[in-house]
Amino acid sequence: MISEPILRGRDFLSNLDLSQDEYRIVLETAHAMKRGAFRDREPLKGKTLAMIFEKPSLRTRTTFEIGMYQLGGHALYLSNAEIGLGTREPVRDIALNLERWVDGIMARVYLHSTLEELARYSSKPVINGLSDLLHPVQLLADYQTIEEVFGETRGLRVVFIGDGNNMANAHIQCAVLSEVELEVITPRGYEPNALILMEALERGAKVRLSHDPRRVRGAQVLYTDVWVSMGQEEEASQRRKIKDFEGFQVHPEMLEEIDPQGIFLHCLPAHYGQEVVEGATLHPKSRVFDQAENRLHAQKALLYHLLG
Repeated sequence: MISEPILRGRDFLSNLDLSQDEYRIVLETAHAMKRGAFRDREPLKGKTLAMIFEKPSLRTRTTFEIGMYQLGGHALYLSNAEIGLGTREPVRDIALNLERWVDGIMARVYLHSTLEELARYSSKPVINGLSDLLHPVQLLADYQTIEEVFGETRGLRVVFIGDGNNMANAHIQCAVLSEVELEVITPRGYEPNALILMEALERGAKVRLSHDPRRVRGAQVLYTDVWVSMGQEEEASQRRKIKDFEGFQVHPEMLEEIDPQGIFLHCLPAHYGQEVVEGATLHPKSRVFDQAENRLHAQKALLYHLLG
C-alpha cells in the first residue's frame, strides 16, 4: 500500500532533503508504481509542473513529462532560449511568476545556486533535475535499481570510479540514507566536494576515497559517469582530462573483477571510448538500461509525494 503524500510543498534539491524514513517511503512508492500502483488513478489531476532546462536532456525531460501525464497532471517544457534564466529575467522574477501559475518547478541547470534561488523565491516545490553540484533524482532511480537486485542495501559495497563530479557528490549523500559502504575512486586532483564528504561522514556515512582503480575488485555495485560534463567540453582541457583518467575506464575485463553477482551502473549518456566501452553497458552484469527505466518510476514517486 502506498502512503499518503509525505513531502507536500517541500523542495528537493538534495537527497539529504529527505530523512532516512522519507527516503525509504519514496523508494517503496517507486517500487509499487513500477508494479502498477496508480495505473488507474490520477493523484495529480489538474496539477502542472514547470520544467526549466538550461542543459539538453533525454531521460530527465522524458521521464518527468511522462510521469506527470501518467499521474494525471501536465508538464510544461521551458527552454533557456525562451525564458533566459538569469539573463532575460532574474531568477527571482521567474520564480515569482511561475509560483502564480504552476504547482511545482523542476529545473536542470548549470549552477546549483540557481536552484537555491528558485527555491528561495518560489512558494511551490522546486526539484533539482541536475546541477553542477548534485543529481539527486538520478540517485533515487539508482537505488531503486540496486534494491531490485540486492534487496537490503545496508553494508553493500558500492564503488564509484571516475570524476568526483555531481554524481560522486550525490552518491556520497545517498550513502547516509542507504547505509552502503561507498568507495569513490578518482585520479588525484579530481576528488569529490570536500564539504559534502565532511557532512556525510559527520552523519555516519561509510565513505572511503582512493586513487587506485584496482580497488574495484569485489564491488557489488560498480558505477561510473562521464569524465567531461556538459559545459566543460573545451577541447584542450578535455584532452588533458582524458589523459589524467588513463586506467579508469570501465570495460568488460574490469567487470570480471567485481563480485560474481555484482552489477554495473552508468547514469548516461555514455561517452564510449572514454569512461566506458560499449561492451560494458551491454555486458550481462550491466543494469544500465533498467536504471534508465527507473528514472520514470522513482520520479513519479517523488512527484506524488511532493505535489499530491
